[in-house]
Amino acid sequence: MLRLDFNLVLTMINLVVLYLILRKFLFRPLMNIMEQRRTMIADGLQHAEDTKKEAYALKSQYESALGGAKEESTRIIGQAKKDAKAEYDRILDEADQAAGKLMKDARETIDLEKEKTLRDMQSEVAALAVSAAKKMVKQQYGADADQAAYDQFLKEAGDAHDDK
Repeated sequence: MLRLDFNLVLTMINLVVLYLILRKFLFRPLMNIMEQRRTMIADGLQHAEDTKKEAYALKSQYESALGGAKEESTRIIGQAKKDAKAEYDRILDEADQAAGKLMKDARETIDLEKEKTLRDMQSEVAALAVSAAKKMVKQQYGADADQAAYDQFLKEAGDAHDDK
């Protein structure tokens, strides 16, 4: 059976006092430390979650910016192609105009040279004809006849040249 004596009461009192002392100096600080640690872990997890959400938001922004940059680069390349085509067409038109002008100038020069050559040939032919006529007339007539034949030839040569 159980006996209640004074030692048992003292042991019980000692246990209660020990419990109160441990509770005040060990359990409460330990619980406070554990609460702080739990709070710190919860804050760390919350901070990690917030950082993760922010990273996903930034990723979305960067992806949309990258998509926009791709569209912008495509637009810029298209515009550059249009500008290059327009410049190509302009240079080609200028070259065509310059070639046409050169051809026109060359034709005009050829025509002028042709006319000059024809005049020179007519003058030479006229001089040769006059010389031949002069020799023939000298043999048959005299100086007066030479002058009349020369005038007649110049008149006919001039009329032939004016008709052309």
